[in-house]
Amino acid sequence: MLMTDEEQLRREICRVGRSLFERGYVHATAGNISARLTDGFLITPSDACLGFLEPDTLAMVGLDGRQESGGRASKALALHRAIYDADASAACVIHTHSTHMVALTLSGVWSSDDILPPITPYFVMKVGHVPLIEYRRPGDPETGKHAAEAIKRMRAKGTPICAVMLERLGPSVWHESLAEAMAVLEELEETARLWLNCNPRPEPLSEAQIDELRSAFDARW
Repeated sequence: MLMTDEEQLRREICRVGRSLFERGYVHATAGNISARLTDGFLITPSDACLGFLEPDTLAMVGLDGRQESGGRASKALALHRAIYDADASAACVIHTHSTHMVALTLSGVWSSDDILPPITPYFVMKVGHVPLIEYRRPGDPETGKHAAEAIKRMRAKGTPICAVMLERLGPSVWHESLAEAMAVLEELEETARLWLNCNPRPEPLSEAQIDELRSAFDARW
């Protein structure tokens, strides 16, 4: 029997959650994952461990934000919906409290529009600019408002983004598939690890080197 698109998405959310948990990108009940449907959204339940999700317990939420089935939707729902509203290409959102990303905000980011400098080609090619969203309590709807503003501001500059960093909480990334979003998250966390572990800190790639990445790989930096 063939699975429906929704059934496949439910299983993929669980697969990605388990992978992130087993590799230490999430811990305990921190983090959440959602995916866009034609008539609403799937999102992980509140206080659920991403390593032990079950497809049937994922929350189904309508386009109006009202829950229709499953466990109680994550308190990050407002943030996820704001990202979907601001970026029509976003098919899914992953938010984690990954260690090196949170550590970066505690020790000091590079700048408010670029939490990390362009120190590796794959960071430039696969991640791009990542703005900082100032701290607000978990679940505060204002966080979504500021994330949407960052998406629109960076798009207006000609450098669309696929991630923002919530101060003291962790990154939120989005993409056209959960596999692609997870890859962005991994590259972001590993770049933060490199930056924090290098002493002295490395110089960013030069403008000429970044131009070469733009020309060869259509890097949006």
